[in-house]
Amino acid sequence: MPMREECKHFQSRTYSSGEVARFCVLDLAPEAPWRCPDGCPRYERRLSDAGWAHGQLVEPAIEDEPASSGADVASLLDQAEDIVNAVGPQARAEVEASERAAERTGWFQRFRRSGFRRGDGPGSSS
Repeated sequence: MPMREECKHFQSRTYSSGEVARFCVLDLAPEAPWRCPDGCPRYERRLSDAGWAHGQLVEPAIEDEPASSGADVASLLDQAEDIVNAVGPQARAEVEASERAAERTGWFQRFRRSGFRRGDGPGSSS
């Protein structure tokens, strides 16, 4: 089943580069932006009579679906998820280490690191 753009949980974002991201907010469409799962249990039609004024904005057409089987797509997405999951803990540890280092340095050390030295501040004569 193609992506249901009228679903309450569908979102589309266009970036300044022109790239368009189409996805399910609930992450229930593993083959986005091409397909929603058949018989999605969380499909809810968007309210169209809520008093919205619809403009003439034209969204870019959805790219053609890649010529591969569903198993290939699922395998590729699993590999991508494994890569992200492998890097996540290391990146988090680096951020936490830099935050701990920042907490250990006092305000005076941060002030000195910014380039001001005795005699360099305002009111000093050169």
